[in-house]
Amino acid sequence: MHYFIRRMTSTEYRELRAIRLEALRDSPTAFSSSYEDTAALPDDVWQQQAAVEASSEESATFIAADEAGNWVGIAGVGPLPDVPDHVHVHSVYVSPEHRGPAGPAADLMMAGIRHAQVSTDVRWLTLGVHERNGRGLAFYRRLGFEPTGKVVPYGLNPSEKLLILGYPDFRGRSRSSAQP
Repeated sequence: MHYFIRRMTSTEYRELRAIRLEALRDSPTAFSSSYEDTAALPDDVWQQQAAVEASSEESATFIAADEAGNWVGIAGVGPLPDVPDHVHVHSVYVSPEHRGPAGPAADLMMAGIRHAQVSTDVRWLTLGVHERNGRGLAFYRRLGFEPTGKVVPYGLNPSEKLLILGYPDFRGRSRSSAQP
């Protein structure tokens, strides 16, 4: 199957909401918000988020669509307000029937990485992965992300951990000099 990877548009707030809710139902520990809280957000919040993700210079959300135009995946990238000199990959999700080597996950991630390289001047690209998400961890490592040694509490359950991975080649540095 062929997938189309592109940046979302500001009018696609309903699609954004639908895939985020699907993601939270399918993989609840992969995200920092609950299904219940996210489902309760009013349309104007989704409209505002879609507008920002479609037009911001630093933040962006990319979607994968199948040949019929249905959204089957999503990946976002943007700065972390509390962590200077970082841009962070977030909201990575691909519908179960579109996962695997022939799926769009790697292309979604590369779209986010390219956007961050071109549109930001930060030194570090990072992401967080839940300690029990072995599949996600293996996928990110195949793309070149490496453990930074940093671990933070998982927001929805602080007794669980998020492993922070970094992308050493983000600015073309050697892997040995790329610790955030």
